[in-house]
Amino acid sequence: MLRFGLTIAAVVAAADQISKPFLIDAVTGAGGVIDVLPFFRLVLVWNRGISFGVLGGAALPPALLAAVAAALCLALGVWLARTDDLLIAAALGLIIGGAVGNIADRLGRGAVADFFDLFVGAYHWPAFNIADAAVTVGVVLLLGEPLLRRRERRK
Repeated sequence: MLRFGLTIAAVVAAADQISKPFLIDAVTGAGGVIDVLPFFRLVLVWNRGISFGVLGGAALPPALLAAVAAALCLALGVWLARTDDLLIAAALGLIIGGAVGNIADRLGRGAVADFFDLFVGAYHWPAFNIADAAVTVGVVLLLGEPLLRRRERRK
């Protein structure tokens, strides 16, 4: 399971980092916004806070946020090394890969580059990137895992 989870983590981190120069150039070259669908567009937002811009105005040092994320990755890596469950390994791989992608941004760019803007009317979900999406899916899988297991036991 360790190899499986780490492979997922590597793919997520690579996809996140490979996409960013392309997206930065595309959005910047288009004047800051690329409309994709009536509820989705590409924008460039520099997130200096935690996930989804939480504490964005607090001016926390990027190295501090990266260190906290790295410590979390180590703890999740221990969990990954100990699990024999495919779903848990996939979820942990998604979270670790997303965290590594955002760590690379914080250390290399001083902030996390976010691009995806989902909205309904004037309401906008905070801009996010591939790494953030992977972390979110991983957390949902971890939280939903007990429900899935309970359903399997009933059958």
